[in-house]
Amino acid sequence: MAESFDIIIIGSGPGGYVTAIRAAQLGFKTAVVERDYLGGICSNWGCIPTKALLRSAEIYHYMQHAKDYGLSADNIQFDPAAVVKRSRGVAGRMNAGVAYLMKKNKISVIWGEAAIDAPGKITVKASKTPAPKDTIGPGAYEAKHIIVATGARPRVLPGLEPDKKLVWTYFEAMNPDKMPKSLLVVGSGAIGIEFASFYRTMGAEVTVVEVLPQILPVEDTEIAAFARKQFEKQGIKIMPGAKVTKLDKRGDSVTATIDDGKGKTSEMTVDRVISAVGVVGNVENIGLEKLGVKMERGTIAIDGFCKTNVPGIYAIGDVAGPPMLAHKAEHEGVICVESIKGLHPHPMDKRMIPGCTYCAPQVASVGLTEQAAKDKKLNIRVGRFPFIGNGKAVALGEDQGMVKTIFDKKTGQLLGAHLVGPEVTELIQGFVVAMNLETTEEELMHTIFPHPTLSETMKESVLDAYGRVLNM
Repeated sequence: MAESFDIIIIGSGPGGYVTAIRAAQLGFKTAVVERDYLGGICSNWGCIPTKALLRSAEIYHYMQHAKDYGLSADNIQFDPAAVVKRSRGVAGRMNAGVAYLMKKNKISVIWGEAAIDAPGKITVKASKTPAPKDTIGPGAYEAKHIIVATGARPRVLPGLEPDKKLVWTYFEAMNPDKMPKSLLVVGSGAIGIEFASFYRTMGAEVTVVEVLPQILPVEDTEIAAFARKQFEKQGIKIMPGAKVTKLDKRGDSVTATIDDGKGKTSEMTVDRVISAVGVVGNVENIGLEKLGVKMERGTIAIDGFCKTNVPGIYAIGDVAGPPMLAHKAEHEGVICVESIKGLHPHPMDKRMIPGCTYCAPQVASVGLTEQAAKDKKLNIRVGRFPFIGNGKAVALGEDQGMVKTIFDKKTGQLLGAHLVGPEVTELIQGFVVAMNLETTEEELMHTIFPHPTLSETMKESVLDAYGRVLNM
């Protein structure tokens, strides 16, 4: 007989394993199916190990500029293999941590590839990846509720197919065979810009090609323009409104043909190319088409509580559509199982999902951009405050950046916040909390921010929106 569970989650990434934990907390007999890595792409090949690489680059940058801080450091070098080894070690710790959490919460881990045969029934086949200890093998399983959390994979464009040697996805970019001296990054979203920032800091000549007129396309135009200037000061070449039309591989290099969007083409020879043109949901071979699960633009269509159009089947995370962010997946999973339990959670509000890019300088945002607010015909107030006017930023030697806030002029509602500069990926959560609490400008202006901190720029930006800025 098939072993039965209350809830089975297909995929153990941030969305899947967090969903499993919350389900177990609510008393559900829970299992999670995984075929490759506990913790999914994020913990093993995405969010976490990339931050480890970027941290190494950050420390290397500071060591090179020790003189700026009254210090001396000679013969600064880096060991590429050791940098990668540290990153992989961090990923290993995350993987082990997820295994511990599964065991602690008495969640069964089924190792293999799952397919949904019918609502409530799945078959798991053996995986190519050897099963770790404390996991259940392939077979037939049943569950009243099946949650698809299979994530996404790099998008492949014709002519830019990765070969894992000369043309990389983020997998190869995180574990390079050598540090390239020159690099072409195709795509300027978060993944592309983070790798451009990392490799430039480590000494590579980096060019970024973006088909849209703006790099970091989802960000506020003013913030993206500021970030671009900083990248160009660092020596990164930016080519917006352009596209790579051909890649010619030659031994240990690649020659790219680039259309500048203005009728001219050029060639560029680099050691390596990173294709960072987005991701696509892993919707194939799960049985979704056979069951009639509705799709939207290559991802699974869901309602605000993560239900699909087929009763008993749910979807969360990247496979359920943008924004494709780990924290969105986690929150969707919690909403999903709490709804199943009958706790009546609030549905997902995508306006409240923050986005972060861990380049140098960092970029973070939540809510409407200025242009989006104008497109909605909203009457707005906009405040700005530069980090150059912040004492802590000056003391840190990191005074380039700005905080931008957007308010509804009539109600004082905070509509959006957009930041570029030091540690803004940590600061953004203050605005996220404020938006969730429906905080007005008056409450933010009456809030006492500690001094000296980078967070003071947040309040100053609010004050500026209302003509009360103090330090500018």
